[in-house]
Amino acid sequence: MGISQTPLKRSKELQPFSREHHHGLLLCWKIRKGITNGVEKERIKRYADYFYKTSLLPHFEDEEKYVFTILGNDHELVKKALAEHRRLTRLFLNEKDIARALSKIEEELEAHIRFEERILFHEIQLVATPAQLQWVDEHHQEIKACEDWDDEFWT
Repeated sequence: MGISQTPLKRSKELQPFSREHHHGLLLCWKIRKGITNGVEKERIKRYADYFYKTSLLPHFEDEEKYVFTILGNDHELVKKALAEHRRLTRLFLNEKDIARALSKIEEELEAHIRFEERILFHEIQLVATPAQLQWVDEHHQEIKACEDWDDEFWT
């Protein structure tokens, strides 16, 4: 007889990061939709760059500054997340092979978000003290969605 594990409910202090992850998943969907519909790669790249600068980069910085510190940078899961942040940054900054970079961004960003949501954040919640979670809540300002883009190539 197996032991039943109830999924851990996301703490209210980490919920803003999960909402930001949802916006990242939407970026992946928009990139996929644009590629599938044969949209000019430069149009998709302009939006991806905008999203990266206004939403994703500040999100990475806040995770690294406020959330990952709960486990510490020497923790294997944090090392993995940091390496993925660096890899994703290189993909966003790639100006040479835009088609390949967009394809890799949509693939790797989705996998990265799933990893953080299902594994890393779960581990953080298991060890975080109420004071640590409160500190995250007090310092992180939720990053709003990038909804003010005129060229909705994904529609």
